[in-house]
Amino acid sequence: MLSNSPHIFDTLTPDRVLDLVEGALGCRCNGICRGRASYINRVYEVGLDDGAFVIAKFYRPGRWSRAALQDELDFVAELAAEELPVLPPLPDKEGALLHVVDGLPFAVFPRCGGRLEELSSADWQQLGRLLARLHNVGARHEPRDRITLGPATSLTAQLCFLVDGNFIPGGLCHEYRDGVEAIIALIRPLFEGVPSIRIHGDCHRGNILHRPGEAFHLIDFDDMALGPPVQDIWMLLPGHPRESFTELDALAEGYEMFRPFDWSELRLVEALRAMRYVHYAAWCGRQQADQGFVQTVPGWGTAEYWRQEIDMLSRQREEILDTRDAVWG
Repeated sequence: MLSNSPHIFDTLTPDRVLDLVEGALGCRCNGICRGRASYINRVYEVGLDDGAFVIAKFYRPGRWSRAALQDELDFVAELAAEELPVLPPLPDKEGALLHVVDGLPFAVFPRCGGRLEELSSADWQQLGRLLARLHNVGARHEPRDRITLGPATSLTAQLCFLVDGNFIPGGLCHEYRDGVEAIIALIRPLFEGVPSIRIHGDCHRGNILHRPGEAFHLIDFDDMALGPPVQDIWMLLPGHPRESFTELDALAEGYEMFRPFDWSELRLVEALRAMRYVHYAAWCGRQQADQGFVQTVPGWGTAEYWRQEIDMLSRQREEILDTRDAVWG
């Protein structure tokens, strides 16, 4: 059974982290345990006696069910079995990928360094091939307990969380709710008939590692979801799709080596951008609610913050109206 208490993270002293990694992998650690930046989970770089390093990821209590965590790890393992450049979770002696000790769930991964620099046309083609192969695997079957990304599902749930949790002060709550509901009504038809498959869900440049002479590595499947494939594309672009034709052409050329590239899905990009604004506001609210809040936005939760969010959603609604009937490709 998983713990629902955020205070369980307080037990993660370096000695305890080392003990848990040793128990999971059945090998000795060399005493090195360094914390890594993570807004939601707790992540540590741990040294092994043989000189190798691993990454231990401890999942924030109450965020995902055990089945949802297993979905993430199984998806990454499935991708690795198809020889995609991902970092598969390391199994224990029984083959388990998800380890749970005293209600605390965690997984251990190989360490891989690198970062994404400026991208050439060949790089965009390589990213296209990588995403197409990922989506081919993602389309094989559905997960057991992951969110579905869409206006009637995830966006509605995030709005309800913010309203019901009283995160929005005074009369601004009605204005914010009306703004989001207007976007839901506007974008709902855009998602009709669009397939939802297993996707990475948070495919931005920070989640792609690259070292010279090696393939791109896709990491951090924490936000894996059922959703439209274009969700894994738009956050990689240097700007709006209309400003990124060169990059899109190269990415699509690589993508189509393994899977048809549906240009019509680009009409969803501005809708997905609006959904991400609400998703981020709800993410901050959950951080605050479980006492694990990291102040990433100065003044988050103030009346001024929500006024800016309302204005941003209004501008984004106009952007959706301007692009929903655009023809791409």
